[in-house]
Amino acid sequence: MATMKLGYAPTRRSIFSAPDAIKYRGLTADRLRELGIDFVDIDDINEEGLLYDDNDMKKIAAKFKAEGVDGLFLPHCNFGTEYLCARLAKELGVPVLLWGPLDERPEPNGERLRDTQCGLFATGKVLRRFRVPFTYMTNCRLNDPVFERGLRDFLAVCNVVKTFRSIRILQIAPRPFDFWTTMCNEGELLERFNIQLSPIPMPELTEEIKAVKEEGTKLAQMIAYINENMDVKIKENEVENVAALAVAMEQLTEKYGCKAVAIQCWNALQGEIGIMPCAANAILNEKGIPVVCETDIHGAITSLLVEAAGMDETRSFFADWTIRHPDIENGELLQHCGPWPISVAQEKPQLTYPLAFDHPGSLTAEAKHGDVTLCRFDGDNGEYSMLLGRAKGVEGPKGMGTYLWVEVENIKRLEAKIVEGPYIHHCVGIHKDVVPVLYEACKYIGIKPDLYDPVEEDVKAYLRGE
Repeated sequence: MATMKLGYAPTRRSIFSAPDAIKYRGLTADRLRELGIDFVDIDDINEEGLLYDDNDMKKIAAKFKAEGVDGLFLPHCNFGTEYLCARLAKELGVPVLLWGPLDERPEPNGERLRDTQCGLFATGKVLRRFRVPFTYMTNCRLNDPVFERGLRDFLAVCNVVKTFRSIRILQIAPRPFDFWTTMCNEGELLERFNIQLSPIPMPELTEEIKAVKEEGTKLAQMIAYINENMDVKIKENEVENVAALAVAMEQLTEKYGCKAVAIQCWNALQGEIGIMPCAANAILNEKGIPVVCETDIHGAITSLLVEAAGMDETRSFFADWTIRHPDIENGELLQHCGPWPISVAQEKPQLTYPLAFDHPGSLTAEAKHGDVTLCRFDGDNGEYSMLLGRAKGVEGPKGMGTYLWVEVENIKRLEAKIVEGPYIHHCVGIHKDVVPVLYEACKYIGIKPDLYDPVEEDVKAYLRGE
C-alpha cells in the first residue's frame, strides 16, 4: 500500500480573526492525525504555525522539499493569503489541495470571523494566474464524510502523479513485427513526460534465466509457489522454465531500476526456452510489478497509473478487447493468453496451453465479476490522452486464457472510440472505481481525460463532494 506525505500549510489573512485561524489549524491537524494521514507541519516556522508572512514562505518550501512531500494541502483557516499559497505551490510543483472549513453563523452584531469561502475564491483565481493546477475540496466541516473522502482521493491522485513522474520500464526485446499498434515514440515519452525505457535484448533475458537455474534457491521457491497456487497441467521441466523466467524478469527489473516490464512475448522467446511467458507475467503482476505483452509500452504505463490510483492495494489486469457478447447487447469479452494476477481470478487458475499457441506456460481462469474500471493511456501524432470508464463483470461462455465478460453502457460508442483512436485493442482493468482519481490526475500530468461514457459531469460532481 502506498503512503503519501502531505505538506500541511494552513493559511490566514491579518484582517480576520487570528485566534479563530489558530483554532482551526489545530483542529484540522488533529483530524488528519485521527485519519492516519502522514503530513509535515509548519508549527516550527512561526508561533502560529500558519502561512501568512512572505518571509516564511521560502522556509516552508525548503522544509517540504527536504521532507519529500507528495502533495500540498492549503487549509484556509480564515480568508487566507492567496498570493503566498500560489507562490508556495509554484515553488513545490506537486499536486495542490485547496480547502477551508465551513464558515459559522455570523456574530449577533453581524461580525464574521473568517470568511473562508471568500478566500477560497481568491486563491483559486491566483493559482490560475500562476498556472498551478489544483484540486478543490468543497467548503465543509471537518467531520463531514466528504472531508475524509476528498482527502483520500487526493492522496490517490498524488500517488498517480508521483508514479507518472518516475516511470522507468524494462523493455525486453523489440515489439513483435506484426504489432505496429504497439509502437511508441521513446524520445517523445522522455522529453515530454520523463518516462524512461530500459531496453535489453532477448539473449540478456535467457542468460539471466540460466543464472537463475544455476543458483537454484530462488528457482525452488518459485516452483513451490507455482505448485501451491496453480493447477499445473504442464510438464515439470516446463514448470521449471516458467519459474526461472519469473525470477529472471524480477531480477532484471530490479537491476535496471524499473517499475514495470513490457516483453516481446512471442515468438523469439519460444525458440529459446520453449514456453509462453504468460504465467511468469502473472506471477510478477501479483507482486505489483506490472508485466504487459507484445512490448506494449503504453500498456505498461497504463498499468502503473491504474494501480497507483488504487493506492497499490488492488492488482490490475492487462487485456484485449476481443469480441462482443453473444447474448448481452452491450457485452464484451476481455481476454489475454494468461498473464492476469492470481488474485484477480475467481477460481484456482490452470497452468496450461494458451489459445492459438502450441507452447505451454499460460494461465486459464475466469476473473472475478463485480464493478471494474477500464483504462488506456495512449497517443499518436504528438497528442496523448487516457481512455477511461466503468464496466461490470457478467456471465458468459467459457473462455481460454484469463478472461472476463463485461457489460458497458454503450458498446457501440466505446467501440468507435477505440477504433478512431488513439487507442488500440489493449486496455487495463482493475476491480475498483478509480475513474474520478484518474480523471483528476490528468490535469497534473498533462494529458486529456477521455471518458467513454458521457459521465463527465457526474465525475465532476463527485469530485466537488456532491
